[in-house]
Amino acid sequence: MSKGVNKSNAVVNQIFDDLESYRNFCRLYGYKFDESDLYSNRSFAYRQYTKFLQGKSFKDMWEIDAKSA
Repeated sequence: MSKGVNKSNAVVNQIFDDLESYRNFCRLYGYKFDESDLYSNRSFAYRQYTKFLQGKSFKDMWEIDAKSA
């Protein structure tokens, strides 16, 4: 007999919410999106994303690319 009820795991839901938010940031500000960069402080894009979340200044790659063209 199976349980029939599928309980959602809050941690898993938070990871997917963070991943979607990170993907939107990369799309809006011109960064290459890679799922493996989530929570990796070695990634330049993720470091910029954490600055964005904290309200600090970060690099908008679309603006930088537009200036160099």
